[in-house]
Amino acid sequence: MSTGHVDRVPVDLADGELAEIAQEVSVPRYDRGALRRSIVHVGVGGFHRAHLAAYVDDLCRLGNQDWSIVGSGVTAADSAMADALTSQRGLYTLIERGASRTSTRVIGSLVDYVLAASRRGALVDRLIDPDVRVASLTITEGGYPVDEHSGEFDPTANATAFDILVEALAHRRDRGIGPLTVLSCDNVIGNGTVARTSMVGTAGLCDPDLARWIEDEVAFPNSMVDRITPATTDADRAWLRDACGVIDRWPVVAEPFRQWALENSFVGEAPPFADVGVLMTTDVEPYELLKLRLLNASHSCLAYLAALAGFEHVDKVMGATAFRTYVERFMHEEAIPALPNVPGVDVDAYADELLERFSNPAIGDQIARLCLDGSSKFPKFLLPTLRTQLATGGSIRFATLALAGWYLYLRGADDRGNPLEISHDPRRDELSELSRATASDPRGFLRDMAVFGDDLGRDDRFCAAFATAVESLNSAGVRSTLGVAVNEERNGRDAADE
Repeated sequence: MSTGHVDRVPVDLADGELAEIAQEVSVPRYDRGALRRSIVHVGVGGFHRAHLAAYVDDLCRLGNQDWSIVGSGVTAADSAMADALTSQRGLYTLIERGASRTSTRVIGSLVDYVLAASRRGALVDRLIDPDVRVASLTITEGGYPVDEHSGEFDPTANATAFDILVEALAHRRDRGIGPLTVLSCDNVIGNGTVARTSMVGTAGLCDPDLARWIEDEVAFPNSMVDRITPATTDADRAWLRDACGVIDRWPVVAEPFRQWALENSFVGEAPPFADVGVLMTTDVEPYELLKLRLLNASHSCLAYLAALAGFEHVDKVMGATAFRTYVERFMHEEAIPALPNVPGVDVDAYADELLERFSNPAIGDQIARLCLDGSSKFPKFLLPTLRTQLATGGSIRFATLALAGWYLYLRGADDRGNPLEISHDPRRDELSELSRATASDPRGFLRDMAVFGDDLGRDDRFCAAFATAVESLNSAGVRSTLGVAVNEERNGRDAADE
């Protein structure tokens, strides 16, 4: 596809003819009006539009008319996405940027959008349509009303998405429409199981009989999803206009790589995702753990240390030898030894491929994006590896450095004392205050049981390593500290143990 300059009036996706851009951009040639509106997706953002919606677009391009998506948002913050997609008839551009090649395609599988923040009833009406077979979700790791550590339903958590889904399922049961499949596409271990707990718990607050019906009749397949999708920038919009002649209010940018392992457990007929490259399996867990504890954990390990060192983009960080070696050693010495067997996957090769994906200069992935929601991500992505390594006496130096970096990042200043804008976190203010309050003894930070449970703050080896890492980052800075860490012997021992 074109990466130069198009010498014609740009076509606006709001009202332009797709045929006018077909030479520069791959466009849908299927009849969007003939598609069955069989999936309702809650939480339309960049990742959904680069992943599930792209797979469904692939099905449509193969001639399958049984699957398309009605998107929705349940918060006021979703209004900007609603405006962009509604004005563009659900059309948007997916920009896939590889290290040496960029391709573009217009996605046509999202055929409508409902902003439930102002029209809750309209979303319920969509969900009770008999054509709807799947309700899918990307509501972030913190959007599920489930306790981080116990895995139990948390009745005090905000659960707007599940309130709406429960209301719709009650109508489907009472009207004889029948159940559907709730498909989580979030980076949560056992995301289908977590969605089930959220749904059954929410229903049980008002109707125990409905809760039992949901548990017995509704399907909640687990899945592993993988595609690096940075936030869209104005520069991306300008590139699309100038290089491809397309005006798009909210295109989405992603790497060429994508992966989806999906449990084959649906109510009724499942979408034929295997036809478009999805791994349909009876056991998703090994693939989930592979991705979450390598890709997502490595992202979190990089994020806060890179922010403290003044980096803004992931590929620039990976160009610094100490950082790249740090990620490599974390994956091979700490994360991989803590993983179960992953059938059919060369795990070391997967880790090496991640290094190249992170280094892609064309993707422009933002450090600030990786810094989002640390209090939700660390317990799921990194701390299981840390606990396993503590139990087996293995290396913890790299995981501990990541947590020390987060601790200092929460104070809002980088290595040079420049102010840092702390990315969104559901507990940002509380944890920032705790970081400052424990400056004289950083080990006090580890007593926050919502993040670290009731065990890590009492583990002498980890507490000592954490205090040592914080002291080094404070006194020597990130670059020097990492330089020392990555040159230590690969013997599983840590400086704090010597």
